[in-house]
Amino acid sequence: MRQAGELGWDDSLYDQHDDGVQEGGGRRGGGRGSGAGSKGHPRRRRRVLRWSATVLAVVILGTAGAGYLYYQHLNNNIKKDDLNIGDAKDRATAPKPNAAGQTPLNILLIGSDARDSKENQELGGAKDTFGGAPRADVQMLLHLSADRTNMSVVSMPRDTLLPLPKCTDPVTEHVFQATTSLAMTNDSLGRGGPGCTVATWEKLTDIHIDHFIMVDFAGVVSMADAIGGVPVCVDKNIYSHTASGHGSGLKLEKGTTYVKGKQALQWLRTRYGFEDGSDIARTKAQHQYMGAMVRQLRENATLGNPNKLRMLAETATQALTVDKGLGSVTKLYDLSNELKKVPANRITLTTMPYEYAGARVVPKPGDAEQLFRLVREDISLDGKGTKKKTTTEPTTAPTDSDDKIAVQVQNGTRTSTLAPVSGRAGTVAQFLGEKGFTEARADSSTLLSEEKSLIRYPSADLKGDAQRVAKVLGIPASSVQQSTDVSGVTLVVGSDWRAGTAYKGPKEDNRTPTSANILNGAAEECMKVDPNYTW
Repeated sequence: MRQAGELGWDDSLYDQHDDGVQEGGGRRGGGRGSGAGSKGHPRRRRRVLRWSATVLAVVILGTAGAGYLYYQHLNNNIKKDDLNIGDAKDRATAPKPNAAGQTPLNILLIGSDARDSKENQELGGAKDTFGGAPRADVQMLLHLSADRTNMSVVSMPRDTLLPLPKCTDPVTEHVFQATTSLAMTNDSLGRGGPGCTVATWEKLTDIHIDHFIMVDFAGVVSMADAIGGVPVCVDKNIYSHTASGHGSGLKLEKGTTYVKGKQALQWLRTRYGFEDGSDIARTKAQHQYMGAMVRQLRENATLGNPNKLRMLAETATQALTVDKGLGSVTKLYDLSNELKKVPANRITLTTMPYEYAGARVVPKPGDAEQLFRLVREDISLDGKGTKKKTTTEPTTAPTDSDDKIAVQVQNGTRTSTLAPVSGRAGTVAQFLGEKGFTEARADSSTLLSEEKSLIRYPSADLKGDAQRVAKVLGIPASSVQQSTDVSGVTLVVGSDWRAGTAYKGPKEDNRTPTSANILNGAAEECMKVDPNYTW
């Protein structure tokens, strides 16, 4: 059985992306263009247009001087879809502006394996799956800090098992009910479109997502061609191909190659041949591609050929599907201007911490939530300026006054070496009553084991109540979590609060978990090649 997947268009037997019997397809996607990459350097005689900081920077900059009709033509090229098609009660709260009136931006980048066109079918293979449900096989949350000094990218492993939320297809109005068991997160795209993938992320992370940008196979190929190639590096010759026909087909010589078109897609899809052959290694290759694209765009920051500029604008606007709030040349241009404010060495690329669940993965308890909290609270992941920016922490007003907020208190003081403290839930419930929460009740039927005290709430409408309880008790905001395991506001008294009524838990740790596989956007590295796949 293969290891659980990581981000990427899979070239494994599971997805069959280049084996001829793939799953996937889609009603949303697009993009044109083809071509193979080649060794060498892109043309550098380019002026007029400054590019932005990430893969998003490729979107149609420099069209402001075009005629109105052409401007409208480009706008019409852009495909648009609804931002969030989940239940409104599950929407994450938007962060409040900081003292300078700035707010962070969260953009979900989605790579679709849709086979909804002849070109996507040829690039992805699997002739028998044309027009089937697409999968979100690449999911990266891009977080731009409120002060625009840093950027964080969090990748979601493509084989992550999650409860998928209720979603309503904006075109057909078909309702996809919330799953009753865990499902692959990349299935979210087929449940009404990218707005369901956004809803899945918000429900898991409680991070408010402002926009999404989606690209399919053909879009990757056409964009790589349009920008003149992206420099990637391998430490040995590589040929991603097995005797049984698996592999992306990527064939490169040792050193740096500017990959274009189909070869760029092969790089992003390669699993066999990189490091240990896992999807984790593929994610690392995708992060390196993203970082290299940033550097490439900045080194070649200007374009002087009007025909090339026009072709680039055509390619970019046809390659992308975005939410309606981002669906114009002007808005994409404004976004790119915001992104380019961040220097490459302040871009941090990470992967959601996970642990294996059979052949798949689930979010790693503690570490995954820690990473999501840092993003939610606009704390940089590179360790610079890690002081908590409390002005951007979203706080929801409580629904009721304190004496109307029902709080269930559970005893979670048991540890691997210590027995639970008898009557602990009752003691804390009584203390809450004295603080004005007269509807607090002890649940003596449940004895849990929690290292840290937590406050859980089942849905967004009770978030403000849960935050109010935390504030009164002095429990950090990071310990207030949405959970479908509770029916109301629930305080779990952990082993960090075994005595007394004043909470004196540990100070919050604002370090990025090492399990997030951190990569700096300015780092120039070569992917290690498995000797079994060299030539």
